[in-house]
Amino acid sequence: MYNIKENLGDNMLANRDLPDCPVKTTIDLIGNKWKLLIIREILNEPKRYNELYRLLDGISYKVLTDNLKQMEQDKIIIRKDYNENPPKVEYSLSSIGESLKPIINEMANWGESYKNQ
Repeated sequence: MYNIKENLGDNMLANRDLPDCPVKTTIDLIGNKWKLLIIREILNEPKRYNELYRLLDGISYKVLTDNLKQMEQDKIIIRKDYNENPPKVEYSLSSIGESLKPIINEMANWGESYKNQ
């Protein structure tokens, strides 16, 4: 079992009040459509902001920015700023985000199975 507290120390998930139910906690952290799709896109390699915007059909800049900020605060993703001109920023999964890989992969498997029925 993955121990989030061990990886965050005492700063559990940006000090948010989390529900008692672990399923609801997971849904609160990654349960919206865009967060799951952002995670899917950075699952295997880091992506730049505009890359994510192009890959996520229908997302607005504001919604992308808000979701990236929230996932960074929740320690699911890492924002790496290269301090270059023009600015270069990449987003990748943190160790907590990496622990979501089996969940995302199972969701993909389930979705593929459902489509084939």
